Amino acid sequence: MVNPKPDLGGATSRGVVLDLIRTRGPISRVQLATATGFTQATISNVVRQLTTEGLVVESGEKKYTGGKPRVMLTLNPRSRYALGIQLGADSTTYVVIDVRGDVVGRVREHGLRDALPGDVVPLLADRAADLLETLAIPRSVVVGVGVAAPGPLDLDGGSIVGAPTMDAWRGFPVRDAVQEALGLPTVLDNDATCAAVGEFWGGSTAESLAHCTVYMGAGIGAGIVVGGSVYRGASSNTGEIGQLRTRTPTGAVGTIEDVAAPRAVAAAARAAIQAGRATSIRLKPGDDPFDAFSSVAVAAAHGDGLARELIAESAEYLADAVLALADILDVDSVVLAGPSFAVAGPLYLLAIQHRLATEFSARQQHPVQAALSQHVVDAAAVGAATLVLQRELAPRSFAIGRFAVE
Repeated sequence: MVNPKPDLGGATSRGVVLDLIRTRGPISRVQLATATGFTQATISNVVRQLTTEGLVVESGEKKYTGGKPRVMLTLNPRSRYALGIQLGADSTTYVVIDVRGDVVGRVREHGLRDALPGDVVPLLADRAADLLETLAIPRSVVVGVGVAAPGPLDLDGGSIVGAPTMDAWRGFPVRDAVQEALGLPTVLDNDATCAAVGEFWGGSTAESLAHCTVYMGAGIGAGIVVGGSVYRGASSNTGEIGQLRTRTPTGAVGTIEDVAAPRAVAAAARAAIQAGRATSIRLKPGDDPFDAFSSVAVAAAHGDGLARELIAESAEYLADAVLALADILDVDSVVLAGPSFAVAGPLYLLAIQHRLATEFSARQQHPVQAALSQHVVDAAAVGAATLVLQRELAPRSFAIGRFAVE
């Protein structure tokens, strides 16, 4: 059975066909026409254009339906590439992905911390150029660069408005600076939004009606995809769940980040150790808070009592925020992504799964699937590169509809 023709959201026929071949291939021209409602002539013209550009190839596979066998089409994954750069106080990541969204190379370094943007951008350009050279990928097949950064952002101006963890970057025109340094088209977006887009493009949440990706690096945010389209709000600064107000253990009013983010967990660990709590956690006086959090996460993964207590407390606060977002948006899918979930992610996931299963307001109507990202640490960088691919190859909103192909 074939679903009705989907809402194409202003997409070009080229973009719709490329999306279908990417997500449903190998697929025949007849199946493309049936799924989209386009005429056979339109499909033939679009496929001819895509094959001429090298984006689509005939797979060699044929589908026999009783008459003339249908030639199947598939994406040529190495025909184009995109570069993603994930900026953060905790880490900086560079990835290169192919058209299918598969990561073909990555480099990860320490975060920006208090580094000045004018000093950092030339280094970003050098690292990115080195990665492309190492992978033997010519610039001619790189469609552009996506930069993921913590919010709030000014997407029109291409700058970071005021990320608490990267104060030195406030107002800096990062998008234009990276574009000038690398000489490639550049887009800037929120790290959580990028991570959510990457999950959708990669197919793990493509069937979700209302999805959020919860991203935890130095801070905490959420990228929201509803009906296949990114929900951006009035200024493209949605999902700042780290700024939700809550009561801290002392009874004071704070934010979710004040009690659940890596810096808070690291501070609580230091206080507990100084108070004489027995633990295998070893923190040095000069440890960066993100390195300290990693030590706590590793200890928790190995069963240390104090470490598990600290991670569990952080996870419960985060679950409060996720549950609130799930109730407001009536989501059916949640994915956890970001460097801070690299080690202790399964512990956070269990807490969030339990809360959603027992307290989500619409649980009698449908469950909420919760999982770790397929690219936990690199999710924002992969998503940033995905944004470039989508903009350059299939410009449209992210709604590709519920195509059903016989």
